[in-house]
Amino acid sequence: MEWYRIFLQAAETSNLTKAAQNLHMTQPSVSYAIKQLEEALGIGLFDRLSKGVRLTSEGQALYRYVRQAFAELDAAERHMKQLKQFEEGRLRIGANGAIVKDFLLPSLDAFHARYPAVRIQLSQERTGRIVERLKEGSLDLGFVHLPVEDEEIQVGVSHASPYCAVAGSVHADWAEETLSMERLAELPLLMLSPGSSSRLFIERWFQSHGIQAEADFELSSLEMLAEFAERGYGVAFVPKAFIASRVASGSLLALNTQVPLPARHFGMGLRKDSAPSLAAKAFMDMLDD
Repeated sequence: MEWYRIFLQAAETSNLTKAAQNLHMTQPSVSYAIKQLEEALGIGLFDRLSKGVRLTSEGQALYRYVRQAFAELDAAERHMKQLKQFEEGRLRIGANGAIVKDFLLPSLDAFHARYPAVRIQLSQERTGRIVERLKEGSLDLGFVHLPVEDEEIQVGVSHASPYCAVAGSVHADWAEETLSMERLAELPLLMLSPGSSSRLFIERWFQSHGIQAEADFELSSLEMLAEFAERGYGVAFVPKAFIASRVASGSLLALNTQVPLPARHFGMGLRKDSAPSLAAKAFMDMLDD
């Protein structure tokens, strides 16, 4: 590398003495380095003139490559500096809609305000898919519902998200009851699609009380659950914070269940064998503040 750096200076100054001055070296050291490079390549790179040096045709060919290589290295160093100063970079996060709305948005807002040049890429996906993408390396951080049992993923501190059962205002009579598990299972139930961790969470809650609950509607998102519940199609099980504004407005009613729904826990996951990016580390530090 040092040989090529000296070669570049000699080629651009056409004078070994000037090249030595620019490099803070002695002229004999510059001459010796160029001689070593020529011997290593087995090619003469310069014609020695009475007042300097001139590239041979082979030297001109090499110069084009060396100049481009050093330009790329300079660009790389500038890019690293910009990443370090958060003048560039990206933060790739995966989370489902409830976690985004209930937990992430304030931190994302603060991060975006502090580092506006960092590009935030947010994917709303199911926990299983988030884990897959963490392992693939296409996400920096994933906020996942627990438990996550995967040897390649480590999950940090967990957070609780309280759940509740809700129905549309047309079912005010349901809201006046204290619903037993058996009574709840008799009502039209709105659930997420089979296989989702949120669906399994609700099914296991029923199963722990000896009841096999069946969904009348199988929907693709919490937003759709809230929408159909609001329209009077049945009971939905959703995070309290997710539908707080609708409950406050009266378009959804929180139901009283004899057995309270347990809180659901989630945590921040990342790949065990990978160091977080500078942007991801900054976001993690912000969460800890």
